[in-house]
Amino acid sequence: MSTQPLDPANPFAQRSTLEYELPPFAEITDAHYLPAFYAGMAEQLREVDAILASGAPSFENTIVALEKSGQLLNRVALVFFNKSASDTSDFLDEIEAEIAPKLAAHSDAIKLNPELFARIVELRDAAPTLNLNSEDAWLLERYYRDFHFAGAHLSQAQREELKAINEELSVLEAAFSRQTLADTNDLAIVVDDLADLDGLTENEIATAKSAAVSRGLADKWLITMVNFTGHPLLASLTNRELREKIMKASILKGARGNEHDNKATLAAMAKLRARRATLFGAKNHAEYVLWERNAGTPAKVHEMMRKIAAPAVANAKREGADLQAAIAAAGEDFELASWDWAYYAEKLRKARYDVDTSALAPYFELERVLKDGVFFAANKLFGLSFVERPDLVTYHPEARAFEVFGEDGQKVGLFIGDFYTRDSKRGGAWMNNLVDQNFLLGQLPVVCNNLNIPKPPAGEPTLISFDFLRTLFHEFGHALHGLLSQVKYPRVSGTNVERDFVEFPSQVNEMWMLWPEVVNNYAYHYQTGEKLPQAIIDRIESASAFNEGFLTTSYMQAAILDLAWHEITADQEIDDVEAFEAAAIEAYGLSYAPVPTRYRTTYFSHIFAGGYSAGYYGYIWSEVFDADTVGWFKENGGFKRELGKHFSDQLLSRGGSIESMEMYRNFRGRDAVIEPLLLRRGLLG
Repeated sequence: MSTQPLDPANPFAQRSTLEYELPPFAEITDAHYLPAFYAGMAEQLREVDAILASGAPSFENTIVALEKSGQLLNRVALVFFNKSASDTSDFLDEIEAEIAPKLAAHSDAIKLNPELFARIVELRDAAPTLNLNSEDAWLLERYYRDFHFAGAHLSQAQREELKAINEELSVLEAAFSRQTLADTNDLAIVVDDLADLDGLTENEIATAKSAAVSRGLADKWLITMVNFTGHPLLASLTNRELREKIMKASILKGARGNEHDNKATLAAMAKLRARRATLFGAKNHAEYVLWERNAGTPAKVHEMMRKIAAPAVANAKREGADLQAAIAAAGEDFELASWDWAYYAEKLRKARYDVDTSALAPYFELERVLKDGVFFAANKLFGLSFVERPDLVTYHPEARAFEVFGEDGQKVGLFIGDFYTRDSKRGGAWMNNLVDQNFLLGQLPVVCNNLNIPKPPAGEPTLISFDFLRTLFHEFGHALHGLLSQVKYPRVSGTNVERDFVEFPSQVNEMWMLWPEVVNNYAYHYQTGEKLPQAIIDRIESASAFNEGFLTTSYMQAAILDLAWHEITADQEIDDVEAFEAAAIEAYGLSYAPVPTRYRTTYFSHIFAGGYSAGYYGYIWSEVFDADTVGWFKENGGFKRELGKHFSDQLLSRGGSIESMEMYRNFRGRDAVIEPLLLRRGLLG
């Protein structure tokens, strides 16, 4: 590893002098990343050496010193990995391929250092005599768990094997991500005849035309793939042959035997993770991972999941029978298939509830939803206000910066919204930080939301689907978790909580999208100015459990696949990925042909290129807290500033500075119960 000092002219060489320490994107070039990575790693290793040479361990010279270490590396890593996810290039891919194993080795050099771990153990043993406040005590405990979970307690031989496994896994994870994005782009569907797009809105057709033009297909239309199974346009397209083509393309991502095929990559990762788990004395990767989650053990996850699986698939089959009847009523004679579900579900929704979600988009114009919906709700609940700062340069021309202020006008942080899809952006939607809030270094948060909304032609409004509306509120819930953080230490800032707790605040934020004061403030027809009629809102609410059998079953299948891959043993060979998937889903009683899993293994980036391995169950685990919290808001009057303040004071502002279950009890006054979730998803009675 290079130990050359970093050129002072490199933008990462010092803390940014811009407002909120926004990275100086106008100065950053691709050439700056690698030197900053290498210099940052070398600097942090020197800082660790200084800790080891600082005499008898104290909380200040060990734990606080570790918190202050690695600032250069952190600056470049936060910027680079945000950029590589939202706007990658061949050159950035090459950098990631080079740096991923180096970063894994660097992390191991610190967390597997037995001398450093011994200092942490000594402090933990002496904790009752150190007069630590609650946040300090929890930080010490977190460091002990981090190092123990990383393997610092293992023998030297085990640590050496662990380092090799971690390095290889980092290479494979980066490869999985690159291959998935490349195959997703490659599988876009070219449409030659406008008539084939019957059923789509003018805006959707214009978006498909714009996507084609961007790839040099001036006389065509292009339907780009999304990261999950299926496609939003399946709900509207009348052309069944095209629907089938889209669905079949969507489930082929990473599984075509071409240079982007992920099967060998993911199988190798699953075996390596299983082998790593054995070094810790765990039966498998799932057991190892869940030691550090609220759930605790795979058995507890399965217990919760099995309460949901059987009623979910039973609901789905009842829904499927209704859709088959709708097909027959339309004079058609074919068996319901996965590419028919969304189309006929929308027809049935309209017939049963007089709700056509595809017709709602004109009421959901992005700019108005953002400012008069998402920001409005945050203002009323948490006292936040937002001022766009077009003068601030971000990492991409489409990424917009908003300055965030508190009730008294005090500066809170920066919010960056990057809403449109592009070939250089990975699929899905996510939140991440460019600067973590913390009092230790005196930093305010800079948080980003990335979505993949199809970009309309220049000059046309961005009309978003009901699903994107939900996603916008959801991801902003993560942003609020980062923006409202009020903690001393970076390690526990914002969303740095257990993986099966992190989705909870974002899920809660979805409740406000149809709350009367909120929806009546943003949902106006972009042409006529007509307010979304209350009768339609009421019908949407009454249809809230419609299609939940499909949605829950599809999600559950993916969650089970995650657990199945991560409960294999180190000596287990998986030669046929498709057969393994089918067997796992069938074993849980979730197999139902018209309902495909939300993610097939070969494009399941959450678990093979993200942080959700053996943790995808966390979405529904978090939803238990979410549904219970929604009940609390409703019981106490709903959209009130004092309720938002309590939620922020007791939960959002605390980040991961106390144990999650204790934090929830402090907020709610008791543990969460599962019944509100079962009721919401139509799984009770």
